[in-house]
Amino acid sequence: MTRHTRPPGPPGAAHEARGRGLRVVVTGATGNIGTGLLELLREDDRVGSVLAIARRPPGPPERRAAGSGATDGPAPAGDGEGPAGATARDDKITWLRADVCRADLVHHFEGADALVHLAWLFHPSHRPSVTWRTNVLGSTRVFRAAAAAGVSVLVHASSVAAYSPGPKERGVDESWPTHGWPASAYCREKAYVERILDAFEQDHPAMRVVRLRPGIVFRHESAAQQRRIFAGPLLSRRMVRPTRYPAMPDVPGLRFQTLHTDDTADAFRRAVLTPVRGPFNLAADPPVDAKMLARVFGTRTVRVPARPVLAAVAAAWRLHLVPTPDGLLEAVLRMPLMDTTGARTELGWQPRHSAEETVEEFAAGLRRGTGGPTPALAARLPGGGRARELATGVGERT
Repeated sequence: MTRHTRPPGPPGAAHEARGRGLRVVVTGATGNIGTGLLELLREDDRVGSVLAIARRPPGPPERRAAGSGATDGPAPAGDGEGPAGATARDDKITWLRADVCRADLVHHFEGADALVHLAWLFHPSHRPSVTWRTNVLGSTRVFRAAAAAGVSVLVHASSVAAYSPGPKERGVDESWPTHGWPASAYCREKAYVERILDAFEQDHPAMRVVRLRPGIVFRHESAAQQRRIFAGPLLSRRMVRPTRYPAMPDVPGLRFQTLHTDDTADAFRRAVLTPVRGPFNLAADPPVDAKMLARVFGTRTVRVPARPVLAAVAAAWRLHLVPTPDGLLEAVLRMPLMDTTGARTELGWQPRHSAEETVEEFAAGLRRGTGGPTPALAARLPGGGRARELATGVGERT
């Protein structure tokens, strides 16, 4: 794959010359990365307007956008979103409630200079056909609609999870194989979308396509959402307080990379505005391991073989006690460390938060049950909080 080939001129230069700034569309705009990216795009004078697309946009409707009727119909009840359609929170960002699997995407993408595709489902983990529909088939619809609408820049949120198993003692560059880990639906889907983009780039050489592959992305405001996604309702705030966590399992292979949401969002903003193409690894130093996690959570490490840990997680997942299957944990134990030279040199990107600072901030958010400003990041689910998580089925909720 050719990487970092510079096309002539920046994206949307003609639009900037007319003084209106770039028009950017963001799918999955209410999530952890999406909310951080919207703030940066709002503050950037080179961006004239942003269409933020989500199944559950925040706040009550204030203004309908043109064509807002082409949405996905009623969203799941009780999540705090307004009626179907688009709303605007300020002069730059317009919200559209839509499902990438059902909405008239070409209509909404027309006139856009750049598209950032972040929409992704982690759950229901017990029904992989549902996540495949959104993550693979939905992504395919997004890419095709972008081409049909004449969008010149596509930035896709891939992941370290797309990579095949690799080394833990050194970083791999973007040429490392992206076949994922077959036991994890999340990894299979990320890897499959990489194959879709391979063909898409061949068919649409004039479009500038950028794939960003971040490590695990954390921040204070994502704590409640990520506790729901990965740990479930049985992980209490008391359990993650210093000295309360009994021990940190030191499992062979437990060495991974993370980065702060703000730094991730900055890389996506740069990918929109910088004339580069191809894949870029994103991660902060140093790699996270059991010793770092033990320091953050105020406990000690205990060496544990991987097999019984994976078996315990598998049993808990089958019993709907935890939302994350053992295949994803096994993928974390096998995924490689990444070399981020490309992002630092080609994008001019530099993380402002170290990995340990990021984990410490996230742990503080877990202890407080901190959430964010959108339904996806809410501190608790409306109508019951953790009780509702249990009632709706751990690992089942979309």
